[in-house]
Amino acid sequence: MFNKNNFWLLLMLSIFSLNLITITLASDPDPVQDYCIPNQTFESIKTHHTFHTILPCKNSSQVTADDFIFSNMKTSGNFSETGLSVIPANPTNFPGLNTLGMSFARTDIEVGGINPPHFHPRATELVHVVQGKVYTGFVDSNNRVFARILEQGEVMVFPRGLVHFMMNVGDEVVTLFGSFNGQNPGLTKIPSAVFGSGIDEELLQKAFGLSSKQIGTMKRKLDPKQER
Repeated sequence: MFNKNNFWLLLMLSIFSLNLITITLASDPDPVQDYCIPNQTFESIKTHHTFHTILPCKNSSQVTADDFIFSNMKTSGNFSETGLSVIPANPTNFPGLNTLGMSFARTDIEVGGINPPHFHPRATELVHVVQGKVYTGFVDSNNRVFARILEQGEVMVFPRGLVHFMMNVGDEVVTLFGSFNGQNPGLTKIPSAVFGSGIDEELLQKAFGLSSKQIGTMKRKLDPKQER
């Protein structure tokens, strides 16, 4: 006999179970040991891009304190044409992070420089400004912009998968640190993804209202496969 109350109870339990599965799949798996220092050389990990998969662990007797320390963020790295310098810390260069479900980065932006619109498909980012003034924010799925100027000591969160951006609006280099709730957050740069990935030129002309010449200029600038 059909029981309406039981039906709604089962429906709610099903929805709850699906949400729980979604949440579980949306983050890195929980570690099953205190730590797992990869039993591979850094060059091997970088070459095969295996830092986001399960790696064999070193014997704990071979692990040292140095495996849990990263010292390469004391100064900024090399700056790009847009005035951006990023030093990432993930299992490819910081073995102590392996299986812990997190990663880190130092970002420096020269005066007037930018971090172009981009997103991380596999992690939420939390940024902390330690020097300078930066205009930053993100765009939600309704194209609403959440942005403002952050100063030293302020923190902002960029939800996973949403486009965000930064621009130095002060008179000194901006320095900020970002943490991610995934050891392989991924990075998709919007300009490069659109104009530097090989999307058909006719489609780009229709989508952006640009001429063939303008599209060509953007492609030459952003596509590393084409001559400048």
